[in-house]
This record gives sequence, structure tokens and C-alpha cells, in this order.
Amino acid sequence: MADSTSAPDMVGKALTLLTRLGDYPDGAPAAELARQAGFPLSTAHRLMGALVRDGFASFDQDTKRYQLGLRIFQLARQVLQARGLTGQAKPVLEEVSSVTKEATLLAVRDGERQLYLYSFEGPQQVRVVGEAGKHGPLHCTSQGKVLVAFAEPSVREYLVENLPLDPAGPKAITSRSRFRKEIEEVRERGWAVADEEHEAGIRAIGVPVMGHDDVAAAALATAAPAFRMSVDELVGHLPTLNEAAKALSVLMALQ
Repeated sequence: MADSTSAPDMVGKALTLLTRLGDYPDGAPAAELARQAGFPLSTAHRLMGALVRDGFASFDQDTKRYQLGLRIFQLARQVLQARGLTGQAKPVLEEVSSVTKEATLLAVRDGERQLYLYSFEGPQQVRVVGEAGKHGPLHCTSQGKVLVAFAEPSVREYLVENLPLDPAGPKAITSRSRFRKEIEEVRERGWAVADEEHEAGIRAIGVPVMGHDDVAAAALATAAPAFRMSVDELVGHLPTLNEAAKALSVLMALQ
């Protein structure tokens, strides 16, 4: 009789390979994916073959590299549609950047991390880039703090008590009591700042895009190099960000 845990284990391993594959925009060979995931090469070959068969990955016979398949794109679009965050959000981000002259980022919470959905770069030569589809931390980013502060009460409490508080940037909050206080303040004032907490030399301000029941469906942020934008100047862009967040909330309600 087959081990009852074998099927779930294989599903988990396949998802691990897909996650690793997402880190390689130009594709990756099975050997590299196996090494990254810690799987035998034969296991990686077998699982990637199944993923290719079902459209979750593709395989280039010439380069011998795997890439994410169109099925992933289809599912991602369905998720965005379900959250009301389709391409209609992009013009809103573009409008914000036209005012701030800096990058505008849109993210959602994905478990204990944030997931960047869209970004619109500012016109400056030196600029901040948020790559769509990439994950980031919650505790040391302006969007992450907003997503924690305006999560469901039980989720908020769990995240405040259990999020890893890694020292990502030079000013990252690593004290549990200080993080709790920060989230309380963010919830009270309705916005969050990350001042060189995620990366040295980068500042950002974020606001919630509210959904139902006072829960943030997403977070919108302006990010800029610290040499060009002070915290006070970031705060000065709050009216623009808040108007854009309201517009995104309306778009979601209409989906």
C-alpha cells in the first residue's frame, strides 16, 4: 500500500520547485532547481516534467532550461481579478508618480510576506524599483506595516507576535515591543513610514487600500532614495496617496 503522505509531499515539492523557478526570469536547468530546493536531480526532472505537462512550466529544448508557464500567468490574473486589482490599477499608480516624481508601488499580504503586484517608476535617473511578483518583508516596509496594521484583528495579533524581525536595513525594527507600538501608531494615524528599514538609502510611505470590514485589501506606497526625499517630504505626498487609495478601493468594489 502506498504511503498516504507521498502525494501531499510531491505536491509540496512541486510547489517548491515552482517557487524557486520564479527567481529565474530567464529560466533555469533542472540541476540548478534541484540544488536550490535540496532535491535529488531525478526528483526535480520528474516533477518538472509533470509541471510542463500541465502548463505550469515550459521547457526549452535548445537551452535545456525551464521557465514559468502560461498557466501561472492565468492563475495570477484570476487572483488579481478576484481582489479587484486588475490592470485598471496601473493608471492610478501612474498618476501618483506624475505628482510625486517617484516610484509608486502596490502590494498585498501573502501570508507572512508582502507580494508586489504593480509598480510604476518615477522619471528620475536614480529610482526605486519594485518588481511585480516578488515578495518582501512586512515588518520593515511601509506597505508591510500597513498590511499588518489593517489586517483582520486575529491576523494582526498573530503577525505582531510572530513575524521574524530580521535586521534587513540599518534602521529595521528588531524589538518585539517596539514593533507592537509601531503597528499601533500606524493603525491610529492611517499610514506608515519606512526610513532605511528595508534597504539603506531608501525611504517610503504607505497607506492602506481598504476593502470590507476595515481590512486592507492592498497597500499603496511612494518610495524614494533618502538623499532626494526627506520623511517630511514623503508625508507631504499623503493627500495624493490617500486619494489614489480611495480610487483603488472604488475599483475593487466595482469588480
